[in-house]
Amino acid sequence: MLLKQFLTAATAPLARRQPSIAAMRLTLEVGSLFQFLPWGVHLESIRLEGMAAEWIRPEKANPRRVLLYLHGGGYVLGSLNTHRSLVGTLAQRCGMHALAVDYRKAPDFPFPAALDDALLAYRWLLREGYHPHDIILAGDSAGGGLVLALLVALRDGKEPLPAAAIGLSPWSDLVLPTGTIRRVADEELQLLEALAIRGWGGLYAAEMPLTAPLVSPVQADLHDLPPLLLQTSDAEVLYDDVVKFAVKAKKAGVPVTLQAFSGLVHWWHLFWRLLPEAREALDKAAAFTHSIWAAQEAAAQLLRDVRRPAAKVNSASRLRARL
Repeated sequence: MLLKQFLTAATAPLARRQPSIAAMRLTLEVGSLFQFLPWGVHLESIRLEGMAAEWIRPEKANPRRVLLYLHGGGYVLGSLNTHRSLVGTLAQRCGMHALAVDYRKAPDFPFPAALDDALLAYRWLLREGYHPHDIILAGDSAGGGLVLALLVALRDGKEPLPAAAIGLSPWSDLVLPTGTIRRVADEELQLLEALAIRGWGGLYAAEMPLTAPLVSPVQADLHDLPPLLLQTSDAEVLYDDVVKFAVKAKKAGVPVTLQAFSGLVHWWHLFWRLLPEAREALDKAAAFTHSIWAAQEAAAQLLRDVRRPAAKVNSASRLRARL
C-alpha cells in the first residue's frame, strides 16, 4: 500500500503532463542507477550480431541452463540497466545463468523488430550449443508478452521449443479492452498507466492490426506450448489480460500455473528489495524452474529404467551365442 501511494504521488503529476518517450526513458535510466546486482552475481556484456546483451552469472549456478530474459516497458521503454537487478536475483534464485537482451523498441523500431531480436537471441543460444530443454524464457509486462509471442513463432516455425516460460504480468492483448479501462477508472495511477500503454501498443503494432497473433499472442492458437508460469496481481492493469491468456492456454491443453497476488501495482516485481510479496513471487518462479528440471530428471530416469531390461536381455543373448 505504501509503495502504491508513493508511486501515485511521484508519477501521476508527471503522467498528466504526457512527457515524451525520450523523457520517460531517461527517467527510468536515472532510476536504474540505484539498482544493483545481488551479491555473488557477475556481469558480462556481449553483443549478439550487433544487439547489446549481457550474461548474468550467479556463483554456483548451473552453467548448462539458461534463463533468456526479455525486459518489460510497453515495447517503448526499458533496457538492460532498468531490469538488471531483477534479472540478477531471479537467476540467482533459479540457480541458472541468464542472458538478457536489449531488443529494439518502438516507435523507432515497430513490430516485428522486437520479436525478430528475441528469435535471434534464442537461435544464438542454440548455435552456442545450449539444448532447448535447458532454456527457460522469462519476461515481465511487454517482455512477458514478447515471450509468449516468441513461443508461438517458434512452434509455428517448427523450431525446437524451450523447456518452459515465465511471464511476470505478461501483456498478451495490446487491444487493452474497454472493460479493463472501466475496472481501473477509480484508480488514478492505474488509469493513467492503462491509457499510456494502450497508446504504446499502437506504436509497437504500427501497420499491423493489434489483434494479429504475434502482436497480441492471446489471439493465437495456443496448442502445443511448453509449461507456463504466469504471475499477476488483482490490483494491476494487466490482471484481466493475464487471466484471459491463462484460461485460453489451459483450454488448449497447455500446462499453466497461474499465481495471483493481491493489492500490488504493475511492475511490482522490480521492487523485490522492498516488497516481501515480490521476493515471494520470485521464489515461486524459482520453484517452478526447479520443478521443470525435476520432471526432466524423472523422465530421463524412467527412460533409463525402460532400456535397462532390454540391455540385460541383449547381453544374455550374446552370452548364449558364445556358448
